[in-house]
Amino acid sequence: MGDIGKLVMKWHDSFGKATDFDSWGQLVEAVDEYMILARQLLKEAQSPPNCSGFTEDQKKILGKIAACLEVRSQSLQTTQSNEEFPLEDLKQLEPVIKNILTYNKEFPFDVQPLPQRRLLAPGEEQSLDVGGEEEEDGASAPNTDALRSTGTLLPRLPSEPGMTLLTIRIDKIGLKDAGQCIDPYITVSVKDASAVELSPIQDTPVASRKEDTFVHFGMDVEIQKHVEQLPKGDA
Repeated sequence: MGDIGKLVMKWHDSFGKATDFDSWGQLVEAVDEYMILARQLLKEAQSPPNCSGFTEDQKKILGKIAACLEVRSQSLQTTQSNEEFPLEDLKQLEPVIKNILTYNKEFPFDVQPLPQRRLLAPGEEQSLDVGGEEEEDGASAPNTDALRSTGTLLPRLPSEPGMTLLTIRIDKIGLKDAGQCIDPYITVSVKDASAVELSPIQDTPVASRKEDTFVHFGMDVEIQKHVEQLPKGDA
């Protein structure tokens, strides 16, 4: 099996893991898995033609799958009914993911591929239109400036017996041209040896100040996985 086949198999396994969590009522874990998989699919869907083993049509399908995953993830984080995108409907994507390299049927849902933007981390809110019409020019879009200024840091995980929490303290970083940085912030992610995301990506708020050759943050980043859940070789 080639690298592309192994990648598809990994996506398929991740999808199964996410839907299992969802069906068991483990919503926090389900949201994490949905968003991690959505980011992986979106990254591949947005890759340049000469850097991808997928056709443009296949990448459009990946973008649509990512859109469905985000809709389901967002619905699990609200107090409203989850029937907006029921789990049983989402499970129709299982054969699509599994057979993405040969899939030639109509996509099961009338959605647009997820646009080229940063996927929200669990806990953030943003509406996503799953209708069949594309946004018109001038339509409202996520306020990226606001996201950068406030960051997307997540709260500390609940303590569990025998499990170790991991907090990364970002005090300051040294840069030769620190004073020239505009709205500097730091993105923190956890990846395994294959560069697969293991925890939601988090952005710090914009740095508190710039001084000489240092950019000051003074912030704590709470990694959303216990140390015991992180495999060896991750970074």
